[in-house]
Amino acid sequence: NECPEKLPASFLDGKVYLDMSKEEIRSHALVKIEVGGVLRNLNVEVDFGYLFIDGVLVVNAEANVSKNPDGVAVLWRSLKRGRVRFLAKNGRETEIVGSPDWVMEILSNSSVTKDTIELRDLYHRAKIGEYWLIDARGAEIDFQILHWRKAGYVNAPILGGWQYSRVFRRNFRLVRRRDRLGSWTYRLLMKQA
Repeated sequence: NECPEKLPASFLDGKVYLDMSKEEIRSHALVKIEVGGVLRNLNVEVDFGYLFIDGVLVVNAEANVSKNPDGVAVLWRSLKRGRVRFLAKNGRETEIVGSPDWVMEILSNSSVTKDTIELRDLYHRAKIGEYWLIDARGAEIDFQILHWRKAGYVNAPILGGWQYSRVFRRNFRLVRRRDRLGSWTYRLLMKQA
C-alpha cells in the first residue's frame, strides 16, 4: 500500500484524522473542478471576495476544528467585520482563522460519517453560513445546500431542481451526463434568483 504524497490531516473536536485515501477522479475531483470553475467565474463577475478550492486550512478554535475543506469562500464583508482573517506564519498566509462564509465537502467512501455528521456539526458550531455537501458516488447526485440556523443546518428548499445559495445569491443545480467514453461528467448550472 503506497502512502499519498500529501497526507491531509484534520483536527475535529479532539480527534485527529489522517486521510490515507487517494481522491477519486470521477466522483470527487471532476465535481470539485466544476464547482470551483463556476464559482471562480462568478467571482470574476461580481467580486464577492476570496474563493479557494482545496489546500487551504480553516481553523476555528471555538468549534475545535482545523480542516482543509474541498472548497472555501470568504466574503469581503466578513473580512471587514473581522469574522475571519488570514494567519501569516514566516511571512506566508497559510490559514483561514474564524468563520468563512461557505465551505464545500465532496463525499468519498472514507469520508461519509466525517462529512455528513461530524463536520456538519462542527461547521455549524463554527458559524459557517453555508455548507455544500455533494455525493456523486451513487446512481443519483445528492447535492445539498445547507443554510446555518441557530438549531442546526437546514436544507435549502429545492424548487424545480434548483437550490438557492444565500452566500452567492444565485440558484444552483448540479447535473451530470455521460462523456465520450461513457464516464460521468458534471455541470454546475447557475441562474439569477
